[in-house]
Order: sequence, then structure tokens, then C-alpha cells
Amino acid sequence: MAELKRTPLFEAYSKHGGKTIDFGGWELPVQFSSIKEEHEAVRTKAGLFDVSHMGEIFVTGPNSLPYLQQLVTNDVSKIKDGQAQYTAMCYADGGTVDDLLVYKIEDGNYLLVVNASNIEKDFEWMQKSLTDGVSLDNQSENYGLLAFQGPLAMEILQRLTEQDLSEIKPFRFKMDVPVAGHEVIVSRTGYTGEDGFEIYANPEAVVALWDRILEEGKADGAVPAGLGARDTLRFEACLALYGQELSKDITPLEAGLNFVVKLNKEEDFSGKEALASQKENGVPRKLVGIEMIDKGIPRHGYPVYANGELVGEVTTGTQSPTLKKNIGLALVKSEFAELGTELQVEIRNKRLKAKTAETPFYKRSK
Repeated sequence: MAELKRTPLFEAYSKHGGKTIDFGGWELPVQFSSIKEEHEAVRTKAGLFDVSHMGEIFVTGPNSLPYLQQLVTNDVSKIKDGQAQYTAMCYADGGTVDDLLVYKIEDGNYLLVVNASNIEKDFEWMQKSLTDGVSLDNQSENYGLLAFQGPLAMEILQRLTEQDLSEIKPFRFKMDVPVAGHEVIVSRTGYTGEDGFEIYANPEAVVALWDRILEEGKADGAVPAGLGARDTLRFEACLALYGQELSKDITPLEAGLNFVVKLNKEEDFSGKEALASQKENGVPRKLVGIEMIDKGIPRHGYPVYANGELVGEVTTGTQSPTLKKNIGLALVKSEFAELGTELQVEIRNKRLKAKTAETPFYKRSK
């Protein structure tokens, strides 16, 4: 069995009672206190996540923009210096290679942030379509990444920097921001449904900043948070997780991510033809929200039925810590996706009643 990878913060976990698990080949904390406590802290105060396992790949050179335009589904030409864009890479059949963020540093200089379990696969995929005037540099091992999320995140982080953080609007970022004596990239992005920031830094700086941010935020109720809370938070906000809501067998259109698929851009990106066909003819499956009527918790992989027919399966499900309801996301045949449709989820060999529900389940008040 391959040895699990560790982030620069591994040694810091035990100080806060971190319980680690194997997450896609990485030894990462699933929780520190409890998933519910950490979830609640992020919704009401602030939580700090170690997401240093994510991948950072730089794309540079005079032909970077045309290269990215044929690589990803979104329209990279629309983003300005200091702006981030959510997008996807697809196979020829429309299935998803990965979902990712593209950061435009300046013309001819982009940073792609990809999912941890896909770093090697993505890099190989990107190399296949490499053209003259473009260089790829996988810098994943030289970057750590913290996500500081929650309604008090800005207030706490602001005390550690002279940079006016309110100037960094959502999906914008700044390079070389001094935070507690370290030059870092600060991005107004996240994966929790709350406001907050992601901080990219060298491994040594990430370790120092982890301690400093938690120390600064302690009186405000900021806590270290693990993968468990990150999953329940992103799920309530209906943010896709690769391997569940997206995969090589699930297209961005089936996952409801129509806004990242720009079929009207001139460039012929991988999967464009298949996605155009899906858009024209209608997707065969749709990702829907489900709420249990009978008592039971829908979990990833559970079969979903309608009128005795197998119509799909649960991609993610849990008892929502915020809503106190048993809810899930399910990929079902499109004809059963209408709001309020009654379905059955098979839980421990019993088919329990559920209904399709409005999404996102949670949306923060401004």
C-alpha cells in the first residue's frame, strides 16, 4: 500500500486534536472537535481549513490564452488581471476531467488550481494539447493553501494585514499581500457557501499563518476545521465535489453547471460537440436536490427509484447541520427531476420516500 501524502501542516493537527483519514491518498484531518461544531463555527463565526493538498499549475507564455480556451469549457478571455474563474476540463464525450479555478495574474500568466486527487491526471491531460508558446509548471509541492471562511473571516484576517481586504471582491485576488509578515496570494474564494479567503503561500509560511490566524481569531470563536465540515458546508451550498457530482461519466451540464460551459466561444474545446448535443437535445440526467419524507439519511451511491423503476443514485447526502433535515443531491433521469417529484431512496434494503427539493439548500444572507 502506497504511503499517504502529507501537507506541511500535518504536525500541527495533533495540537488541536485532529483526527486524520485517508482522503484520496492524503492523510488529512476529518475533524478537530466535531463536524457539527466546526460546521456551526463557519456558518456563524469563522473556520480555518488546511487545503494544501490542492494542486497549483502555472500556465505561461504568449499563447497561454488560446491554449486555455481550447482546454477548458468557460471563456477565459472574459477574465481580467486579478480575477478568478470557475471552469471545467472535459473529455471528448463531455465527461469531466476535473473542475478547477483559473486565476489570471496577467496576460500570458495564469494559475490553475485543481483537485488534489487529480493533479497528476490533470497535468498529463494538459500536456497532451500543449502547443508552442506555452509552458506548464506543476508547482503543487511548493505551495500550501489555507481557506479561512465565515462571516468573521475578513474582520479577523484584516487585523493581520495592512491590505484593505474589502477591496478584494468575490472571485478576485491579489499577489504579494503581506499577512503577518509573509508575502502571500490572497483570493476572495472558498468552498463553504460563506464569505472568506483562500491564502496561497510557501510551505513554511502556511505553517506560521495557521498558528497566527487561529491565535488571532480565538477570542472571536474561530476554530480549525476538517474535511467533514468542509463537505457538509459545500454540500448545503450545492457546490460540486469531483468524484461525486462530477466525474468522467458526468458532464458539467448534467451537474447543472451550465454557467461554466460557453458553447458560443469560437474555440473548439474538448467535449464541445458532445456538450452542444446535450444542450440541444436535453441532458439525459439531471442533478437534483432531494429531501427525505420517511426517516432515513441518503448517502453517496444509494439507488434512487420512481414508481418502482431505478432512475438514478445519490451523489451526496447527510443530515444537514444547518437545516436539521435529511437531504441529498441525486443524479436522476431528467423526466423525474421536476420540483416536488416523489422518489424513493433505497436505504438498508428499504425504499424510503423522498421528494425533489429546491437548491441550493443554503444561501447566506448578504
